[in-house]
Amino acid sequence: MTERATTELRPDPEALAHARSTAARSGSSFLWAMQMMPKPRREAMFAVYSFCREIDDIADDPGPPAEKLTRLAEWRREIERLYDGRPQALTTRALLSPVREFDLQKQDFLALIEGMEMDACDRMRAPSMAELELYCDRVACAVGRLSIRAFGAGERRAQDVARSLGQALQLTNILRDLREDAGRGRLYLPRELLDSHGITERDPEAVLDHPALAGVCQDLADIARRRFGEAAAALADCAHRPMRPAVVMMSVYSRILDRLMHRGWSRLDLPVRVPKTQKIWIVLRHGLL
Repeated sequence: MTERATTELRPDPEALAHARSTAARSGSSFLWAMQMMPKPRREAMFAVYSFCREIDDIADDPGPPAEKLTRLAEWRREIERLYDGRPQALTTRALLSPVREFDLQKQDFLALIEGMEMDACDRMRAPSMAELELYCDRVACAVGRLSIRAFGAGERRAQDVARSLGQALQLTNILRDLREDAGRGRLYLPRELLDSHGITERDPEAVLDHPALAGVCQDLADIARRRFGEAAAALADCAHRPMRPAVVMMSVYSRILDRLMHRGWSRLDLPVRVPKTQKIWIVLRHGLL
């Protein structure tokens, strides 16, 4: 960002209100983690989340892939304008101050767009394990890398938290949303696990109806559980206070994974949630004690 741009920053109430509203409408579990942050860092996370929400909505749009790629390309140009200090969209206007204050990295925003392009091109149908890991890095670990800067966590191990926790959260989302994703023609279960359990179909609905599905899901859940463990070990090497939001997110999502494993994989239409009272307890435990 240019020196002139950084010296002319002013609060942008319209942009900040837009970012807060986008986050509030989502009902995301991440909101519970954001509440304990100091206001500038909380506003930064609202802006990051608003960006994620806007590009995710493009990828999930039922329109043709070419149209979605065109819209995502415009967001690439908007990120360039952001780092030149002249953003136009409300969301990037809300990001202008956090980019300067917390040194949010351009490559992480671009990685998020690349992840949405994978979805927009319908590439995510029984990907290889390597492709799935790349996807998780782009759509989840990149958010983690942006988040730890907004949190104020400067330790090297904070990067390990971003990587391991990002993978754990995304794998949990995949296991939670199997039926919803299949409705969009997506199947994130990796082909190596499908093949190892004798599932040769690649049609999402056919895979979800296969009698061997439970074994595939259990294997992926085991990977997610290991990633949660790696994240917990890395968190133990970080200063506690800046990383409290990460601890809250890990606590909420590890409970979601536990509930998914308890429910099993034969009743995919049965929703799995962490009750609001438990979320409040988690925030109180990690935010105020």
